[in-house]
Order: sequence, then C-alpha cells, then structure tokens
Amino acid sequence: QVQLVESGGGSVQAGGSLRVSCAASVRTFSSYGMGWFRQYPGKEREFVAAINLSGTKTYYADSAKGRFTISRDNAKNTVYLQMNSLKPEDTAVYYCAASLYRTATTIGAYDYWGQGTQVTVSS
Repeated sequence: QVQLVESGGGSVQAGGSLRVSCAASVRTFSSYGMGWFRQYPGKEREFVAAINLSGTKTYYADSAKGRFTISRDNAKNTVYLQMNSLKPEDTAVYYCAASLYRTATTIGAYDYWGQGTQVTVSS
C-alpha cells in the first residue's frame, strides 16, 4: 500500500509561481513512476506531467509545457511540480499518483492517488 500526501497548494495571482509536493510513504519509491493530474469542478481528471522511476525522463501535457516542471527526489520519497507563469485556467485540484514500474500519462495506469491540493490562480 502506498500513501501519497500532497502539499503546497494555495492561492496566487496570475503570472506567479507555486510548487506542490507529494510525499510517498513507501520503502520502494524508486519503483514507481509518478504523475500529476488536475481536476476542474464537474470535469474528469486530466494529465499534467509524469516522471519516470529514475527521474531522467519527463512528460507534459501541452498546457504545461514550458511553464511546469516535474521532478523527484528518491532519497526523500517526494515528487514535485513547479508551476510558473500561472494562469487562471490552471485553477484546479492537483493530484499526484503512483504507478508501479510504469511511467504513464493515462489515469488508468496509476495505482495510487493522493487526496489532492487546491491551486487557485486569480486574474
């Protein structure tokens, strides 16, 4: 069982930055590909970014490319999402997810999910 706990969400003005973190309670964190997703009210969860087991490959949704950076620290069992140049349309609940031995961009590939953290960007 893997528990994921997100933190670092909050409110920021458009053009600002936030970093959200996700701490995993598992001994074999490096066995999991990690991803970030977001969800708007009444909408399905959507892919934002993913990182492979070793942290050497990253993948982004078009909406995140050039503005967001996913990274991980396997020694700290933590994955990060640095969000720059934030826009009001980035307002959503952000979820981290873990996929055993896989790196994926689809919701169904992930085995464990955090509880989510709210990010609000005001214009």
